Amino acid sequence: MKPEELRNLGREELLVKEKALYEELAKLNTQRYTGTVEKPHKFGLIKKDIARIRTILNTKKDK
Repeated sequence: MKPEELRNLGREELLVKEKALYEELAKLNTQRYTGTVEKPHKFGLIKKDIARIRTILNTKKDK
C-alpha cells in the first residue's frame, strides 16, 4: 500500500489495518513451517507495510 493512501486514513483505521497485516503474516509463517508458501515475496511486502503504518502512527501521535 502506498504511503499517501495510509496518511489519509484515521488512527483507528490504521490500527485495524495493522492488525490485519499481522494476522496475514502469522498465516504466512504457518505456511512457511508446513512448507506450502506459494508467494514467499509477500513476507517482505507485509513487513514493509507494517513499518509504514507504524511510522505514520508515530508521526500522528506527535501532532
